[in-house]
Amino acid sequence: MHVTASGTAHSSHSGTALLEAPRPGEGTGLTHPVGIMGTGLYLPERVVSNTELVRTLDTTDEWITTRTGIQERRYLAEGQVTSDMAIAAAHQALERSGVPACAIDAVIVATFTPDQPLPGTALTVMHAIGARSALPLDLTQVGCAGAVHGIFTAAHLLQNQHFRNVLVIGADAGSRAVGPADRTLRPFLGDAAGAVVLGRTEPGYGIVAWHTDTEPAPDVQIRAGGTRMPTTGATVAAGEHYLKMDGKAVWRMATDKLPATILETARRAGTEVTDIEHFAVHQANLNILRETARVLGIEPGRIPLTVPFLGNTAAASPFTVLHEVMENRV
Repeated sequence: MHVTASGTAHSSHSGTALLEAPRPGEGTGLTHPVGIMGTGLYLPERVVSNTELVRTLDTTDEWITTRTGIQERRYLAEGQVTSDMAIAAAHQALERSGVPACAIDAVIVATFTPDQPLPGTALTVMHAIGARSALPLDLTQVGCAGAVHGIFTAAHLLQNQHFRNVLVIGADAGSRAVGPADRTLRPFLGDAAGAVVLGRTEPGYGIVAWHTDTEPAPDVQIRAGGTRMPTTGATVAAGEHYLKMDGKAVWRMATDKLPATILETARRAGTEVTDIEHFAVHQANLNILRETARVLGIEPGRIPLTVPFLGNTAAASPFTVLHEVMENRV
């Protein structure tokens, strides 16, 4: 039996349990069971090591490694945008699922780094892959929780008899969202895209439970660019269009909420966390993941890691882990 529990913590906290063995699905409330048909992943070619970063940032390799556990990350090439990564990940997910693009009924793209305010990134992606009759949906303001929110949304769309397959993509170019000289945040963020094709499955298989818990998150924000603070020359000069984060506040929230939501998701699934084989957890920081394993009382190896070599890839993050688990499962 393979079980994957995924959780996120930042602006919201959520978990989804995915099961591949007959089991009751009381934890979802879904009339039709929904499962993963295939996954895809895209990583930019450029690898940026800590050694390269410290040449231009007021920090050290030791500080980065100790605080984050990150040794390297990927950066999107100049001239490329978020949708380029999303399209590549989508193609791979479609290929692995065996579902043609023309059979996709909705394309959901979760990102906090869209190509531009309008048109939506999902619209760009669906036309590029040939899913021309799909419903495009953009989740642009849920940050690192985008992957789980996208799966949650897709599962509900699939309760409609006219929806058979939904493509969910998490894609972020975090390297474009932080100031060039930001010694605190720049080492954390990397660029990537992950995708899953969701479809109806046999009773007793697929998603069996979830739990969500949200709260205001002023500790992670981009202040400028909206109606509260429209972009001006002054906001650009002040760097208000870059991501800002209170690391200590996020640590407290993540280490409190993440284990709690995983425990609640497992309870709703009718299983013990000690029986779960893989935890596809948002890869924000290696220390957060280690603390989560300690609180849950599980071996750290049950939380697969991509953060050391990819960094925090935001909405793509849980999908990077899920893809690795799906590709390497027995």
